[in-house]
Amino acid sequence: MYLIIKNIHMTFAALAVTGFLLRGYWRMTGSPLYKNRAAKIVPHINDALFFATGIWLISILNLQWTQHAWLLAKFAGLAGYIGFGMVAFRFGKSSEIRLIAFVAAVASFAFIVGAALTKSPLSWLAYF
Repeated sequence: MYLIIKNIHMTFAALAVTGFLLRGYWRMTGSPLYKNRAAKIVPHINDALFFATGIWLISILNLQWTQHAWLLAKFAGLAGYIGFGMVAFRFGKSSEIRLIAFVAAVASFAFIVGAALTKSPLSWLAYF
C-alpha cells in the first residue's frame, strides 16, 4: 500500500509543479489561459490531493512529524511555497515582485523535494 500511495503522491507533486510553472508562464505572458476557470480550480484540487496523500504517507509510516526535522522542514517549505505563490499570482504589485515571488516559490518546491529525498532538513545541502 505504501508504494502505491507514494507513487500517487509523487504524481500529484509532478502535476503541481508542472501546473504551477505553466500558470506562471501564462501569467507573465498575459495569456488569456491564465484566467480560464479550469486553470483556477484544477490546481487547488490537485494540491489538496497532493497534501492528503502526503498526510496518508505519514500515517502509513506512523511518523510523528514533530519528531522528524525533515518533515518539519517540508511543512516549512510548503508554507513558503504557498506564501510565495500567493504573492506571485495574487498580491504582487509589480511584475518584478511577482517574478521574484514566483522564483522563490519554485525554489521552495525544490527545497521540499530535496528534504523528501535526503530525509534531512538541509534538503539538497545534505549532499555536501
